Amino acid sequence: MIEEPYRWVEAIATRRDYIEMQLATGSPVVALGYDEGILLLTVGQQKLFEIYDRIALGAIGHPGDIERLRMAAIELASTEGFTRSAADVSLRRLAYYSLSPVMKNAFEQIYGAPFLARLLFVEIGTSPADDLFLEVEYDGAINLRSSDGGNRPFAVLAATKKSAEQMAGLLSKRFQSGKDLPATLDLALDAWTVGQLKTDEAMPGEEELRRQRSERLGSGTVSAAVLERNTNRAVLFRAVEGSKLAPLIPK
Repeated sequence: MIEEPYRWVEAIATRRDYIEMQLATGSPVVALGYDEGILLLTVGQQKLFEIYDRIALGAIGHPGDIERLRMAAIELASTEGFTRSAADVSLRRLAYYSLSPVMKNAFEQIYGAPFLARLLFVEIGTSPADDLFLEVEYDGAINLRSSDGGNRPFAVLAATKKSAEQMAGLLSKRFQSGKDLPATLDLALDAWTVGQLKTDEAMPGEEELRRQRSERLGSGTVSAAVLERNTNRAVLFRAVEGSKLAPLIPK
């Protein structure tokens, strides 16, 4: 009986290694605030979704697990909005009291299948200071991205923690408030490129970064969507038009 807790800890460590290996080839996701809202960007298969009015989702992982979690988030938010009101639907409540416990439980039940997914949620507020960037890990851990006592206007998902740190480092150096959408798309693609580099490589210079970006985007499809703060449309979430992406992608 004494050995049982140690066996559980060993099984959890093995499970964590397995999940990290499964996520190792995932395409990074970048979320960036800009002057009119929040941008979500990735390259490859569709992994950007609207969840509820002011909330959107980006993800890395197995498509089936991402879809299960997406549908769960939509159902939870819709139920909350129906039983109370749309204004009562909160990203913090959705993550902390609903999705995180479900993912934590699946991860710790070693005889069941865990979720092979990392999630990045964004919630647009009435002003940039009210925007929220929140990550939920496969083990249920929540990262609320903030600095200097306030919420940072960006967040990233990557295949490894080292890649995510390098992406965040680039954004910390180059992010400036008040940028328009084309400039924000350009910066997001640079951050995505850094997330695709080998983590043992030094951060490339501007010229090398552009060369790497051109090379890596050559066979990929850029997927981008925004949550718009000031719009007359009922739906705040929309896909970015191809005409805005075309100038940023090498022929």
